[in-house]
Amino acid sequence: MPEKYHIHVRPTPSRYPSVGKTTVLDWGEGCLRCTRCVKETCPYNAFRQRDFDDRSLSDTIDTYCKNCLRCVQGCPRELVVKAANPQYRRLGDDYWTPAVIQSTWLQAETGKIPVSGAGYGGPFAGPGFDSIWTDMSEIVRPTRDGIHGREYISTAIDLGRKPLFLVFDAQGRLTFEPPPQVDIPLPVLLAEPPFSAGPELVREALAAAARSLKTLALVNRGNLTPELTAAAEHLAPSFPTGRVDPEDPLLSRVRVVELTDHDGVLAQVEALKRRYPGLVTMIKVPADERAAARLSELAHAGAEVIHLFADHHARGFLQAQDRHLKDLIRAAHLKLVEDHLRDTVTLLASGGIALAEHVAKAIICGADGVIVDLPLLLALECRLCRACQRGGECPVAMDSLDPRRGAQRQVNLMGAWNNQLLEVLGAMGLREVRRLRGEVGRAMFVEELQREIFAPLFSRPGPEGQRREGE
Repeated sequence: MPEKYHIHVRPTPSRYPSVGKTTVLDWGEGCLRCTRCVKETCPYNAFRQRDFDDRSLSDTIDTYCKNCLRCVQGCPRELVVKAANPQYRRLGDDYWTPAVIQSTWLQAETGKIPVSGAGYGGPFAGPGFDSIWTDMSEIVRPTRDGIHGREYISTAIDLGRKPLFLVFDAQGRLTFEPPPQVDIPLPVLLAEPPFSAGPELVREALAAAARSLKTLALVNRGNLTPELTAAAEHLAPSFPTGRVDPEDPLLSRVRVVELTDHDGVLAQVEALKRRYPGLVTMIKVPADERAAARLSELAHAGAEVIHLFADHHARGFLQAQDRHLKDLIRAAHLKLVEDHLRDTVTLLASGGIALAEHVAKAIICGADGVIVDLPLLLALECRLCRACQRGGECPVAMDSLDPRRGAQRQVNLMGAWNNQLLEVLGAMGLREVRRLRGEVGRAMFVEELQREIFAPLFSRPGPEGQRREGE
């Protein structure tokens, strides 16, 4: 049995006060000067720790307050109140919601799974990944209770081409050289964020986090400095369309390289494989209406790893812009299954992977692993205000980031995500994440349930006695 994979998390406080969902308002007028003020009995010492941060011009009590409401209920004159924080509502957008951002900040700071003692108060179904309900039927087995269990649960995946069958000679040796593969202990690859203030420091933190996590960091080749290439073993340079120099000295030091899909990409792959036979190549394919057919075509031609990418709201491109990434992954996976090619190729997905649960759900839909970028930026306290794209000043001074501190926060986030994945696998009774791939029987899809259960209720007889769907 391989050594148990462990991510070393370490509490790493934020440099700036986080934006709380609510804010504390306390009034001095009318105070009774009680012998024991409710502020002094705060179980989290929020009022004693509060300060004014002159960099962000905010009251830091929102960082320490845990919304227990003890002070609100205990003040005899009702002078302490909780009010909605307008800054919180302005965070992110309709996909990268304030709740997603705040949860990511917490996990990056503590490395722990976010748990609320008040229970879950949100919807039980929604669009996209929220329309998938996962199977937790084995949660009663204590030996498989995720991170607390005694049974070993593997989260490792392998990147590379796999032969459909093996052929041995009379001495029991393989008659062919097996394709190269790269094993990573976490089904998550890190990717350079599409924007940020201080991008050089962000990339440095990303490379350090990938090295600590023993995974790979996808970085545009043009952004890789000599300092970054010192960690070449954990880097996967990404090349734009048609821009690969076989003489690039970095190609002999890295294990995986990414090429953007285009008409001549297979010729590029072949040229690279002739010169660097141990190099694993990944082809980046947009999640559009022809993605499934294109993935099958590439797999037929010998592709090793395929990266199916959607936009940052988990939507496809062109005619597939109204389709969610989960549906595009399923279509690609089933097409490869239909063509008897699924086990030959590694399929990675990216775009809108915002939470730990999205990792498990993307794998259930048919991916082998995922690639994340924006959550890593959020781990560095980013507000997703996009001021850096407009030439404005970053509210958390990302251009003065300590890369080592940033790397630890990204490691903390992945540590929390990995523990949640272990909990899911343990609750399903699975001992390795590879078995989760394409296991739609381990999940229920709300859209399919609605069609199966409710569609017949709203159908009406057709002109010849046949039933048809009602308006």
